[in-house]
Amino acid sequence: MSAEGQSTNGAGSASSFSGATTTRVVVATTVALAFISFWRAASVVLSDLASTMFYIGGIVETSVGPAAPWFVFGILFFGFALRSVYMESCSMFVRGGAYVVVRDSMGPVMAKISVSALVVDYVLTGPISSVSAGQYLAGLINELLEKLGRHDLHINPGGFAMFFGLIVTAYFWRSNIRGVGESSGHALHIMQITSVMVVVLLLWCIATLLGKDAVQLPPAPTPSNLKLTEETFGWLHNSWIAQLPAVMLIVAFGHSLLAMSGFETLAHVYREIGYPKLKNLKLTANIICIYAFIATGFLTLFTFMLIPDQVRLQYRDNLLGGLTSYLAGPPLLTFGLHIFVVIVGTLILSGAVNSSIIGANGVFSRVAEDGILLEWFRRPHKKFGTAYNIINLIVILQMATIVYSQGD
Repeated sequence: MSAEGQSTNGAGSASSFSGATTTRVVVATTVALAFISFWRAASVVLSDLASTMFYIGGIVETSVGPAAPWFVFGILFFGFALRSVYMESCSMFVRGGAYVVVRDSMGPVMAKISVSALVVDYVLTGPISSVSAGQYLAGLINELLEKLGRHDLHINPGGFAMFFGLIVTAYFWRSNIRGVGESSGHALHIMQITSVMVVVLLLWCIATLLGKDAVQLPPAPTPSNLKLTEETFGWLHNSWIAQLPAVMLIVAFGHSLLAMSGFETLAHVYREIGYPKLKNLKLTANIICIYAFIATGFLTLFTFMLIPDQVRLQYRDNLLGGLTSYLAGPPLLTFGLHIFVVIVGTLILSGAVNSSIIGANGVFSRVAEDGILLEWFRRPHKKFGTAYNIINLIVILQMATIVYSQGD
């Protein structure tokens, strides 16, 4: 709400003072905004986007064959164009965000469907990431138990992953209730540790490749080198259109789009980026694209160059963890690197939960501010000023999903 007052500059009424000026005072009745640096904003997005480096190569290879790294590179290169679209759209103030944009162009029904789909995406992203993190950690613990000769001890990966996912979600619920300043700080710390792992792995992979007599690159991304299955084509299978080279390439790129998963969070964290906003938005977008291109792109390529074809799909869910077994060096040292890589994978996948809560909160907040949701959703936390009802709803849905999944 707003109130107008008169500047009296002393005793007496404003009307008796000829130099009086009218000042408009705005009193905030919605959630408080806390502004963060472009490094923190980039870390929030990368906590989701960069986590795909651990598994994107295996997923794409399952769909298109060993030419997968080139399609991952293609999608990441496409991300630079997507960056420009986000910078343009974020710089234009639109009340209600995605809802109003779709409503004005396609009608209110499609607007509600579009926003609902975006929220469902975020609600599912958190549980998938936290449960995957729990699976990584459970696998590492079982591996360590086997190394220690304790074959009688074994952790159930599903039950452990479900329990771990609930703990991680509750932890980031608390962080987001306290505000984006704290939650983005956690994201920054996770990405700092992840960056250390990326640099170590890249240098170690290069050193290993230099020590080899011959280095073989993955096959070129041409239609003749694609291994497309019925699952890859879906409803296009056995149709004449599926035989067209252009269609085959489009389908292959479509199965690689997951490499850019999480980029949409940029549009929802943009409001919290500090001054100068547009300059920092550009820096944030550039950091995201360059980081993903180097980390996800080159590490995916190196996994295909170093892990033999016949065993690579065994590491489909954690290619970087499998990569450490084929790096040069003493076994004890490479196993230590393996532990570090899996722990970092657990951390960054856990960080994706934080990104999903921030993203979903951004979507809900924009539509709530436009009067589409009940006023109850906009009620700020008494101490932290955050939209705690929205955050509570998101986390409850995520926890219910985790329990329903039973860690699978």
